[in-house]
Amino acid sequence: MPSAVMLNGTLCAPEQATISVLDRGFLYGDSVYEVIRTYGGVPFELGRHLQRLDESARRIGMALPCDVATIEAEVWGAHEATRNPESYLRVVCTRGSGEISLDPAVARDPQRIVIAQALNAPPQVVYEEGVRVALVGVRRNLKAAIDPQAKTGNYLNSVLAFGEARRGGFYEAIMLDHRDLVTEGASSNVFAVFGSTLVTPPLEAGILKGVTRTVVTEVASQGGLQVLNLPLTESALLSADEVFITSSIREIVPVVAIGETEIGREPGPIYREVRRLFGAYVKTYIANHYVAPRP
Repeated sequence: MPSAVMLNGTLCAPEQATISVLDRGFLYGDSVYEVIRTYGGVPFELGRHLQRLDESARRIGMALPCDVATIEAEVWGAHEATRNPESYLRVVCTRGSGEISLDPAVARDPQRIVIAQALNAPPQVVYEEGVRVALVGVRRNLKAAIDPQAKTGNYLNSVLAFGEARRGGFYEAIMLDHRDLVTEGASSNVFAVFGSTLVTPPLEAGILKGVTRTVVTEVASQGGLQVLNLPLTESALLSADEVFITSSIREIVPVVAIGETEIGREPGPIYREVRRLFGAYVKTYIANHYVAPRP
C-alpha cells in the first residue's frame, strides 16, 4: 500500500482512519506533531524528532498518549507497511476530545496518529539552480503568545505566510518578528553566509529548533566552518553572500533571490560544502541505524 496510517497503534488504510469531530486537534489545533523522512528506509534522526515531540507536548501542558518508544515502533511499522522505498512520515498527537470548550482539562481520549506516504522530495533542479523566496508581511508569532519551539497543529501563522509567498510566485516565505528581525521560514530555518561564516537566528528570536538546522550546525562546525547564532536584520540578510533554508523533507535548499534582490546568482561554494557534509552525515546515520525490513 502506498500510504498507511497507524491510529492508536492499529494499522489501517488512510480512508479507514477516523477520529471524533470533537477532537481538540480538529477543533483548535490542540495537538503536536513531527515530520520525518527516511533515507535508505531509515527514519532520519527519529530520536531527535520524538524528543522534540515530547518537548512540544510539555510546552503546551499536554502529556503524550503513550511513551516515546511505542511511537517509535509505530513509525517504523507504518513505513514498512507501505513498502515504499522512502517515506514521508507524520506523527500527530492530540490532547483528545470532550465537550466543546477551550478548557484543556475537559479533554479525554488523546489520539496518536502516524501517517506514512511515499516521499515526494523536491526535484534536483531546486538544489542545482536554487529558489526565490519572499520576505512576507505576516509576522512570526510572539514567543510569549505561541512559542514557536512547540511544534503544534495550530499552524495558521505559517499557512498565512506561505500563502502570501506562493501568491507572489515564491518558493518559501521568510518571516520577520515584531522588531523587524529575521526569524524563520514558514516551514524552514534560515542560514545566511558571510564569507565563510554561517549565521542563523538564535532560538531566542522565536524560532523552531529545527532538526535539520541542528544537524547542519553540527556538521558545518565539525567541517571547519564557523557557525554563529546571532540576530539577523533584514538588510543583513539581503546583503549576505549566500542564503539557504533547511527542513526535514527538503534538506538544504539554496536561495538565489529574496524578493527582487539577487543573492549570489547561483548556489554558492559554502552551500555546496555544507550539502556535502550533510550528505556524508546521512550516509553514516543510515549505516548505524539500518534495520532489515520484515518479510
